[in-house]
Amino acid sequence: MALRYYRNMMTKDAAATGYRGRFAPSPTGSLHFGSLVAALGSCLDARAAGGEWLLRMEDVDEPRTMPGAAAAILATLERFGFSWDGEVVWQSRRKPRYRAAFERLRLAGEVFACACTRREVADSALGPDGAPRYPGTCRDGLPPGREGRAWRFRVEPGQFCFDDLLQGRICQDLAAEVGDFVLLRADGLFAYQLAVVVDDAEQGITHVVRGADLIDSTPRQIALQERLGLPRPAYLHLPAVVNAAGEKLSKQTRAREVDDLRPQSALASALAFLGQQPPEGMADGDLDSLWRWAIMHWNRDRLPRRRRIAAPAGC
Repeated sequence: MALRYYRNMMTKDAAATGYRGRFAPSPTGSLHFGSLVAALGSCLDARAAGGEWLLRMEDVDEPRTMPGAAAAILATLERFGFSWDGEVVWQSRRKPRYRAAFERLRLAGEVFACACTRREVADSALGPDGAPRYPGTCRDGLPPGREGRAWRFRVEPGQFCFDDLLQGRICQDLAAEVGDFVLLRADGLFAYQLAVVVDDAEQGITHVVRGADLIDSTPRQIALQERLGLPRPAYLHLPAVVNAAGEKLSKQTRAREVDDLRPQSALASALAFLGQQPPEGMADGDLDSLWRWAIMHWNRDRLPRRRRIAAPAGC
């Protein structure tokens, strides 16, 4: 792989820098330009710091997982020259770890059973991420004649704040803006918010570099970290890539798969999207030279301080 030499060269310094990052795609479809931007930004931030870069497959939402998507994502990353430290972690194989964290919260009275259906919550006011704010229907006990379907995390009033390395200070009043949120779904699957907090802590992740479409989830994750006594990593939220209609690139918005026959071209476009100003002609050069330049010239100060940016033409 094109990056293997640079990974080996820098890993010896990882213990000294204390930096451990990760890329965590959801296998719901092929790798698109938005995912490539997140992968590249997280990888370069780690490698430029002499740190480690891990890969986690976030397949905890099994009904949304597309057969063959995970293998296709891994193959595409390899063809693009990405190389990661250690084995790939699969959330679908870590359910006992999520169960243990959930039981700690349950025994401490931090979660409660909820009988509400999605339809019953759908008419509530919307939170910052566009999801309905839970009105607290079952917070003090199940309504008569109803049985619990899901389990929710009991949110306390007050601001949850963090200083994003790119977007600045972010604060959210979870009780007012989100409400008690689901940790164990009605179908028996653990929610992303719990899984990602457990995984980041157990993998020793020090820096989370990801798309700004997830920035509104961060206060929820911080709340869980605090209740579980887990460390808080540093966060850097890159601009999310959106289409002409302002929608985040995804399978649902029919995002185009990256062209892995021309990886240099797509990587050069991703570097430009991230404000890194790759030299003219880099898209037509060799993959090793592109990675070498990208690691040596990675500069956070050039990252666009915006939450959403339209995809380049053709992406």
